[in-house]
Amino acid sequence: MVLSRPARAGVLALCLVLAALCGCHSNRARQQAPHQTPEAIYKRAHKEMLAYNWNGAIKDYEKLTATFPFTDEARQARLDLIYVYYRANEKESAIDAADTFIRENPTHPRVDYAWYVKGLVNFEHMPNAIESLFRADMTKRPPSDARKSFAAFKVVVEQYPKSEYAPDSLQRMVYLRNRLASYEVHVARFYLKRGAYVAAAQRARNAIQEYDGAPAEKDALQILIASYDHLDLAELAKQSREVYAYNYQSNVRVAQADDKKSWWKFW
Repeated sequence: MVLSRPARAGVLALCLVLAALCGCHSNRARQQAPHQTPEAIYKRAHKEMLAYNWNGAIKDYEKLTATFPFTDEARQARLDLIYVYYRANEKESAIDAADTFIRENPTHPRVDYAWYVKGLVNFEHMPNAIESLFRADMTKRPPSDARKSFAAFKVVVEQYPKSEYAPDSLQRMVYLRNRLASYEVHVARFYLKRGAYVAAAQRARNAIQEYDGAPAEKDALQILIASYDHLDLAELAKQSREVYAYNYQSNVRVAQADDKKSWWKFW
């Protein structure tokens, strides 16, 4: 098919327009390219994080890890994301990000930070406030994530003792230890009152073994002795009394063998 001269001129003009548009697009792409480098994206995301713009930081950090997954900036972004998710109250995302970082970077020099933030995510801030404001006894409340938080902080303290996060982790562990021990004693006392002596002994023993040094340990020993007495486990009861006497000598009150109202009924 042979085009007329006007038609050829129109096609040529159209081609020139398309070429010009492509050139403009290429120029814009070249101009925008520096803003899409791993360094530039990380810098922008970090700036947003420092400005408490959690959603903006998450968006850019996620873009960086998806677009440039094998760069040093992406590796740092995955670490920052753990904290940003936590501050944005995206609990599950924070835990998933921490677990992924720990699994993929077990020898990273800042893996202790991942463990620390994982502990923070599970640390129960609101119950602390409730206790302070309303004098509520939260030790009777199921510990939910407290055990996970305790375990994460324990890794920081035991495996990374020189970490800058170790002192704070230890303080939080002490609080969590006391609360978890008190909850175990609360449950053990519940079982003891209802005559479930095996279950009571198990919970009391767990409080002593898992949370050594907690203030509730004294009550746990009392419940343990009482449970052993009811189960006719004389030798175990004797050993528990010796431990109690050694640690709480001034409070020892030995029960008579035929005394039906035993000393351990302190409620």
